[in-house]
Amino acid sequence: MKKLAKILLATAVTVSAVAASSAVTAVKVDANLDKITHKSSVWSKAKFSTVTLYPQTTIKFNDKKANELNANNKAVNARVGAVYNGSKIAFIIGWPDGTLNIQKGYKTDSFADGFAVQFAEKFSNPAELPYIGMGSDGRPVVIHLQKGVKDLYEPNGDGIVGYQVNPNQTDLFNKDLEKFNARVKRLGNSDYERNFVSEGFRSMTEIKDGSAKSYARLGYEGTGWMGTLSRPMKDEYVNLDAAAIPVAFAVWDGEKMGRNGLKFLSSWTAVKLEGKKGGDALVSALHGEVIGDAVKGKEVVTNNGCAGCHQLEATDAPNLMGPSLTNIGGYATTDYLRESLVNPSAVVVPGYNRNAHSNFMWYVEENGKRTSTMTDFSWLEKADLDNMIAYLKTLKAEAE
Repeated sequence: MKKLAKILLATAVTVSAVAASSAVTAVKVDANLDKITHKSSVWSKAKFSTVTLYPQTTIKFNDKKANELNANNKAVNARVGAVYNGSKIAFIIGWPDGTLNIQKGYKTDSFADGFAVQFAEKFSNPAELPYIGMGSDGRPVVIHLQKGVKDLYEPNGDGIVGYQVNPNQTDLFNKDLEKFNARVKRLGNSDYERNFVSEGFRSMTEIKDGSAKSYARLGYEGTGWMGTLSRPMKDEYVNLDAAAIPVAFAVWDGEKMGRNGLKFLSSWTAVKLEGKKGGDALVSALHGEVIGDAVKGKEVVTNNGCAGCHQLEATDAPNLMGPSLTNIGGYATTDYLRESLVNPSAVVVPGYNRNAHSNFMWYVEENGKRTSTMTDFSWLEKADLDNMIAYLKTLKAEAE
């Protein structure tokens, strides 16, 4: 399978910089998908598609060094494949990364490479998919996260506080210290797999009761990572037994201090399950042609003062009033953009940008409900809205 890994990573690097992310086909197989890695033979049966992940630039980090490292990020082309056997579905994602970064539990300034796969709980209406990344009110998501680690020690999870200290803080020497370190190593965990549910910003909650039966692994192949995830088709969180399902992918670059919202993120990607009929509406919504004139759309955006609150293009000066839209065309669907224009209160990010002026609030809150202060553009002609969306979809970084 090393040959397959090299082909996937090489293809991810050389694929056209202007290629749009394409739908993924999940191939029906008879193989057991309980515990598979990037070296499993089942991937020789998969069909691979390019999925582009864009720098997440919505909110600027309050970290000068991280901002400098990520100032000129390009998009990342990943190769994604999927298989399913009726009871489980599995994904493999390969992306280029010239530096290997592993989680080091004893350092707070060390960041790991990693990946995540996200699923929407509700997707019968493609026009109302959850907000990408965190979900939104009434539109929950399930997120599977895997980081590159080596002997990550989590003493609190084990409950043995006596091994919670650094070996240098003990009074042990020679054989006693060797025994101590050996015990710590046995308690260590060489896997960092986490599962979360989220229904909007600040609602992400880790699933710790064992009800998320997933299996994720990472493997570094010299020029990049290969990540795999296997999970049930159905559980108490999502039902993926459909003709087509929306899936989103994210990767982190530890070399650039990637963590939390500092990552590369895809838009919702349609995964078509081979042998099942239907799903055309979802595929069309996520990968269909964008209707509208981007040039005219830029004029509409300019004439309506959108730059007064948002940074639109990467060459524009940052505007801290509202979220940056410099990569919104990469990770937002056309339906999400339309909803944001005609119903801006549908998804409102809680918590003001700490860098913004206190007199300019992007929402007001009454009885626990957030109402956006953004202009409602539902009064515009449909052609103008189409053109605005066409322009917004152009706002995205090119791939490496």
